[in-house]
Amino acid sequence: MSPARLLSFSPEAFFALFETYNRAVWPAPVAAYALGLAALALVFKPMPGAGRIVAAILAAMWAWNGIAYHLIYFAEINFIAPAFAALFVLQAALFAWAGAIRGALVFRFRPDFAGWTGLALALFALAGYPLLGEFAGHDWPRMAVFGIAPCPTTIFTLGLLSLVEGRARLYLLAIPLLWALIGGSAAWLLRMPEDLTLLLAALAVGGAMWADLRRAKT
Repeated sequence: MSPARLLSFSPEAFFALFETYNRAVWPAPVAAYALGLAALALVFKPMPGAGRIVAAILAAMWAWNGIAYHLIYFAEINFIAPAFAALFVLQAALFAWAGAIRGALVFRFRPDFAGWTGLALALFALAGYPLLGEFAGHDWPRMAVFGIAPCPTTIFTLGLLSLVEGRARLYLLAIPLLWALIGGSAAWLLRMPEDLTLLLAALAVGGAMWADLRRAKT
């Protein structure tokens, strides 16, 4: 399905929706940033159960985006939003099962290509994405906010998954990469140049995985 067919709304309606949504859920953005910073801290200074906590944080963010954003708000202007909601809730369930319950995910910074790529993406989602949005004229409250909006949350997720050790991350990448394609391809139609970075993030993660694979073979 082409991006144009997914857009049953105008860019103005989209930003008006963000304004309504951001005002309604305040101070959720503050909590989201606190959780994001906590997740990054655990990546650098792991402690017993750190992987479970980081996975639980990601699960909470994806569940929030699926239910609060897609299902409750975005569905008002986009008929396909319930399908997006299902994808996000599924991703939340995967993080909850693989990471929070089974403890199969280890998030740890490594001073290699994958590690620096993951860190750069996570920091960009927290700070660079909103700054780029401001430069494009998308200021508060008509902006996508980390943790409670899908695109910066996806970039952050791709960054943290780049830091996961082993092959456990592979099936967890499918939905974030799919959303990177959906959100990134709609960026020009929505006049959101900051969302073009979703496509760059996906390419960066692909490069990080390739580098990890080459390292494993040597």
